[in-house]
Amino acid sequence: MSTASLPNRHPIGPHSDGEMVKPDTAGPAHPQPVVSSRPTDVAMRPRESSQSLSQTSSRQGEAQPPLSESSGSSTPPAPDSHQEGAPRLDLQAGAGSSHEARESGADDEAESCSSSESDEAFAEVLNRVKEVLRLDAQPQAPLSPRASPLTSLDLQGIAHYISSGRARNIVCMCGAGISVSAGIPDFRTPGTGLYHRLAEYDLPYPQAIFEIDFFRRNPMPFYTLARELYPGTFHPTPTHHFLKLLAERGLLLRCYTQNIDSLEVAAGLPPDLVIPAHGNFDSASCVACGRSYDPAYVREALFGQADGSVAIPRCSSKGCKGLVKPDIVMFGEDLPARFWSSLADDFAAADLLIVMGTSLVVQPFASLIDRVGEGVPRLLINRELVGEGDAALRAVGWRKGFEFPPRPAAWRDVAQLGDCDAGVGALADLLGFTEDLQAAVGRGRGRQAGYRGPAPAETCLTAGGAAG
Repeated sequence: MSTASLPNRHPIGPHSDGEMVKPDTAGPAHPQPVVSSRPTDVAMRPRESSQSLSQTSSRQGEAQPPLSESSGSSTPPAPDSHQEGAPRLDLQAGAGSSHEARESGADDEAESCSSSESDEAFAEVLNRVKEVLRLDAQPQAPLSPRASPLTSLDLQGIAHYISSGRARNIVCMCGAGISVSAGIPDFRTPGTGLYHRLAEYDLPYPQAIFEIDFFRRNPMPFYTLARELYPGTFHPTPTHHFLKLLAERGLLLRCYTQNIDSLEVAAGLPPDLVIPAHGNFDSASCVACGRSYDPAYVREALFGQADGSVAIPRCSSKGCKGLVKPDIVMFGEDLPARFWSSLADDFAAADLLIVMGTSLVVQPFASLIDRVGEGVPRLLINRELVGEGDAALRAVGWRKGFEFPPRPAAWRDVAQLGDCDAGVGALADLLGFTEDLQAAVGRGRGRQAGYRGPAPAETCLTAGGAAG
């Protein structure tokens, strides 16, 4: 996820490849356990509420603000054996436990016999479990082979599928990677990712800057970073303009983005086609009383001080004085209502899923790849493979996650590895969109020069679209 995407709900950032977690009222086909965004020394602690952001990666070596994602899997996360209080499965500890739980038992022959039989049965079950869960275990036969909807499991196959008219309701899922070429850092790339650049803020750990509880105690780090990431500084990338071309041709049903940079709308994508899963800077509200504020109120606090300093915007409601922040989803906050109300219908209607620039480690965003229909092709454009199903779970019939070639079960998933701009450029070329894409990028740079961030709340969507 890039700083533009919010943490799992990556809290804020230009693009967070992180996302927040809230139970899907429509009922996700395979609900994921909710995990708090506050990491322990090794892993994230489980959160009681399922309506908060979740992220599946540990704090070590990964940053997951609401901005970006690096790599992940769509298989259900197992309890972390390092996590305090988490249940542990020790396959070596069960067989003798019944003996350890009682004394010699020599004076009770019936109990001893029953225990012996029970232990033998339990040992047999454990042996079977060990066989099934061996990490190197492979299915003895391919999982019910199916006819592929694609002529080939590569970018040419995807292009042919689109050109043939079979893709009329494309759903795109975007993370921070689509905004990196705009100059917005993602969250987790070693050395350049946002989480690796936060030492100057003197945080207990990088993700704290996007946690709502930490923000209430110490808001200045967030506001300082928000000024750096504020819309109006960055230009849409070729990937953003490719999304606009899909919309102009009537092919794009919806774009679900983890990014908070609003570059989709700045590129000219109609706001009704964009669902910012982690929020953005286009609206603001008080975290104490919920009162809505014009985003210009926050902008003035960040940029309007005569001495160039950052002021903390406070609620002006009588007796409140709460903090006013952009409606960027932080760890510990709910995702926008529109995200939950739209995803069931959108993913049921999708006839092609394109996933770009995300690590698929933040829930519930990461699990969306499995919400499209069984026969719907899925294209990943990313620097690395992410979201693949787990080998051990595949052995027992679990079919969640991507299945890319050369896996035997691959039949509808395609991976185009590399930068997002290069990937969409190759697809545009196969579709005959190259000239239009180049022209859109050129026009967009000229229009973006006059873009000054979100407009007042009542006109921000229309103005944002015009700016693109």
